[in-house]
Amino acid sequence: MTISAPPSDLAPRLAGLSLAEIAIPNGREEEWRFTPLARLAGLHSLTEAPQSVSFKIDAPAGVEIAEAEATSTFPAADRIAAAAANLSETVLSVTIPAEAVLDKTVLLRINGGAGAAVGRFEVRAGKYSQAEVLLDHTGSGAQAVAGHFIVADGAQLTIVSVHDGDRDHVLAGQHAISLGRDSKVTHVVVTLGGDVVRLVTTVEYTQPGGDAIMSGAFFTDAGQHHEHRLFVDHAVPHCRSDVMYKGVLQGDEAHSVWIGDVLIRGNAVGTSTYEMNRNLLLTDGARADSVPNLEIETGEIEGAGHASTTGRFDEEQIFYLTSRGIPVVEAKRLVVRGFLTEVIDRIPAEDVRQRLLVGVERRLGDSVSLFQDGPDA
Repeated sequence: MTISAPPSDLAPRLAGLSLAEIAIPNGREEEWRFTPLARLAGLHSLTEAPQSVSFKIDAPAGVEIAEAEATSTFPAADRIAAAAANLSETVLSVTIPAEAVLDKTVLLRINGGAGAAVGRFEVRAGKYSQAEVLLDHTGSGAQAVAGHFIVADGAQLTIVSVHDGDRDHVLAGQHAISLGRDSKVTHVVVTLGGDVVRLVTTVEYTQPGGDAIMSGAFFTDAGQHHEHRLFVDHAVPHCRSDVMYKGVLQGDEAHSVWIGDVLIRGNAVGTSTYEMNRNLLLTDGARADSVPNLEIETGEIEGAGHASTTGRFDEEQIFYLTSRGIPVVEAKRLVVRGFLTEVIDRIPAEDVRQRLLVGVERRLGDSVSLFQDGPDA
């Protein structure tokens, strides 16, 4: 059972406020009701600056990298993102020149250590540029991270965010994406590791013609909490958004949360949008909460829709594979691989895709006995 909530819950409404002006959540708020606050290592209640997140960047020639005082306003959607933005003394700035076509991925490693840490970065894609950015989250500890992506007119930016920290890792924060005229962003999130991961992604269209393709894949094991929240704000005409998140869960107290909020404002004529979340439960004891929200304030749109499904294996798929001589355990593994590969294949870098598929295979290896003994075997 799901309960709908108005899309405004995830709107970037905290920009410019001090932390003293933002109430510390208690878990009863709509945007926090699924989140295990006690496991966030205090990231939601920070009032003073802890240590800084470690950023290590590898970028091709021509990309401008600078670290400057954090003076600009971040469009924060929750208190953790506001804390990451307000308490970070500096912001790591990555600028892709206008008309540049990068032949190498910009790699930003975000590593955790002991204790809580905050960090802030921004990526600016110049006009008509084409680039790929990989955010690689690893390590332990607890990090609050605020990332701002400004995509100029005609630019194409691919963002891949991999969350594969240690089992004691806590990661929370926001990706704020701003799209110019006729620009395109492809945003792919893959979450495998960590104890708690909570990522809010917001999309703002500043001019007509923007295109946002948002994808996510997560494999949530016993005891893990993976939470992905999106707010897509169609405020200008003739823009497009396509959202697809897919998750696999196994083990006791494996918990995933997906909230997809799309708002089509009254002047956003010609909008085309669709959002979908599918979850595959491998075992009993796993729980997937999925809440798609779509608010439309104009009837002059190209199309809009949403879908959400959560269930066990498709018996027809299993029957088809086993009828061709494939053992039932391997048939189920093939189904899971295919289920997640649809998202992982959207990652341009071959080495990153292979690394993530290895991670999926490792988790599927732990599932063999479950496949054999479960009610669907």
